[in-house]
Amino acid sequence: MTLIRVVRDGIRNGLAGLRARPRLVTALVVGASALAAGALGLGIGTWKSVCRDCPSIAQIYTFEPEKATRILDWRGRLVAELFQERRTPVSIADLPKYVPQAFIAVEDKRFYSHGGFDAIRTTGALLRNILHGRITAGGSTITQQLARNMFHKEIGFRQRYTRKVKELKVAFELENVYSKDQILEAYLNQINFDHGWYGIETAAERYFGKSAAQLDPAEAALLAALPKAPRRYSPFTNPERARARRNLVLGLMNEQGYISDADLQRWQAAPLPDHSHGGEEGDLAPYFVEWVRDILDERFGNDLYRRGYRIYTTLDLDMQRRANVAMDSGWARVERMPGYRHPHYADVMAKGGSPDGGKTPYLQGAFIALDPVTGAVRAMVGGRDFKDSKFNRATQALRQPGSSFKPILYTAAISSGIPASHVIDDAPLMLEMDNGTVYSPGNSDGLFHGPMTLREALKKSVNVVAVKLGQEVGMQTVIQYARRLGITTPIPPWPSTAIGAAEVIPLQLAGAYTALATPGVLARPYPIEKVEDADGRLLWESHPERKAVLDSLPVYIVRDLMRGVLDHGTGWPARDPARGNLPYSIPGAGKTGTTNDYADAWFVGFTPNLLAAVWFGFDNRVTIVPRAEGGVLAAPVWGNFMRGVYFDSVPSLPKPAEWEMPAGIVTAQVDREGGRLATPLCPPELVYTEIFVKGTEPTEACDGRAGGLFGGGLRGVSLDSLAADTANGKPKVNPKMKF
Repeated sequence: MTLIRVVRDGIRNGLAGLRARPRLVTALVVGASALAAGALGLGIGTWKSVCRDCPSIAQIYTFEPEKATRILDWRGRLVAELFQERRTPVSIADLPKYVPQAFIAVEDKRFYSHGGFDAIRTTGALLRNILHGRITAGGSTITQQLARNMFHKEIGFRQRYTRKVKELKVAFELENVYSKDQILEAYLNQINFDHGWYGIETAAERYFGKSAAQLDPAEAALLAALPKAPRRYSPFTNPERARARRNLVLGLMNEQGYISDADLQRWQAAPLPDHSHGGEEGDLAPYFVEWVRDILDERFGNDLYRRGYRIYTTLDLDMQRRANVAMDSGWARVERMPGYRHPHYADVMAKGGSPDGGKTPYLQGAFIALDPVTGAVRAMVGGRDFKDSKFNRATQALRQPGSSFKPILYTAAISSGIPASHVIDDAPLMLEMDNGTVYSPGNSDGLFHGPMTLREALKKSVNVVAVKLGQEVGMQTVIQYARRLGITTPIPPWPSTAIGAAEVIPLQLAGAYTALATPGVLARPYPIEKVEDADGRLLWESHPERKAVLDSLPVYIVRDLMRGVLDHGTGWPARDPARGNLPYSIPGAGKTGTTNDYADAWFVGFTPNLLAAVWFGFDNRVTIVPRAEGGVLAAPVWGNFMRGVYFDSVPSLPKPAEWEMPAGIVTAQVDREGGRLATPLCPPELVYTEIFVKGTEPTEACDGRAGGLFGGGLRGVSLDSLAADTANGKPKVNPKMKF
């Protein structure tokens, strides 16, 4: 009280003295006015000088926030986002009233009463800063924060007083141009919630797995608590700190009359989120997303990342999840196999990942699933770890297909009029090459099996028969059929090309099989259906490429041969019930592939409404394991995936009906060793029913002679023993050339 009295008395005495000296008062008034005018002029000059680079009123009128582009699957579900700032705008009218109220309560309780500047809040912040000797509080209104966020390049983010002047000018302009609700809506859509998540809609999706329109008061309060320091108050890394600040916001909402005392207690007890939602997006199909991004980047440029486009793709998220699970299981199973002598994926990643950039030392693989009718890609795995290696083995790798190339050879043969009952002797073959060497193919088991039909040879994947068939059809014809089926990589006319020596791109090989799954119609694989802008206007639309390239009758026969591969041949592990794979009730066809030195393992197969290709191998081409055959490594992955598609609790596709036999296909009983029409003279165990394009069925009848056309051929003879016989004075064979 004494101090107050002293101050009060001093003021009174001073005023009395001024009354006694009127000239002094006049001089002081004039001086004060001059100082005020000077200060005002200085302020105006400073205002203009500091704000030379402030946004103009035209910029404020036309401002459009950056929006994340959303990549959607074919059912409209979010796959990933492309963004510089990940943001999905939402209207304030769609939000519960307590959502904006939470932000007003903690950030700017006089928001609706000030004109962009809150003198009380700013004064309080200034006093706190003076008290602490440093800037600890900003005092910015919501309008000022919006100004800073909208035009951060011009205004800047560093806490300096010049920045404050700039954001204040822009805030005044915003208040003149927009209504309070428009400013608040823009603010809610601009805020940074860390992790690259901007705007309340994206934050709600990521923190709570729901739309902002579905937030409860506790969730709204947590989001309102974050903008001050998103990392400091993150519920994932600092849950106690996050809880305290969220409850502070709820307390402020209660003090300001937004929620009741009962609601305050209820929502302060609510749990915090402990993990991000939608975390699998982008990680679920990263190779597919990058493929899509690469295609559209050239077309749309930087707008792709800031205009909020909606990209409708062909991907099916459910199938992609099943593909990921099947491949992960396949990789793990191969790494447990006896004879696996390579680095394990887990060990490489524990040491920080691959040292060689794109190439990895651990087992790799690729998976492609597509609609065989349209070519729409439903799932894609381009490698084992996108973060460790972004090289897409599904779309970029060049790998030998091995025997998975044989259906192209057989298509050329059947289309040329050679029937499936055609018999070729599986016996030693020696072909002199242009460079003077002798090419002598072998079979995977190292044995020869004598005369056999094309059906039996494909079912057992007999290499020697395939090479002889390639010579019979002509390798140029085989190459022409490969080109017709969409293979664009170099295909030399070597004899070994018949058994998959020429490298292919996995996606192109999968595409080639579409013509075998359909009545000869090639469907080029594609990933994007259409692109719309943020308002739903169509910007770009794909036009699937489908072309009839084969006669449907030979295709039906080749497909039937491939059914034998899947059901009873080298692809049987895809049907193995002990592995939980595809039941026989689902019609299917396919072909295994195993390459030289067991460096590549394949299975490519299809049902009437889905096609999938599986590949395993190393980036540096080495043997995976001894006897790493496609039927053992890849076929079970295909079968596991297919079973999930049709038999999971929520199947992706309806179970397909059988392929219909077209008119022009006839059946006949034939002799499997001679390929002739069966008669009572044929041994019953050699008679089977074959299908033919009408006019290509055999006309010669079986006469009962043992051995058929080739007198029994060579059975159970190894290539190595024959090689030893030819070593003395004759060209040496190459027994390792087997695919």
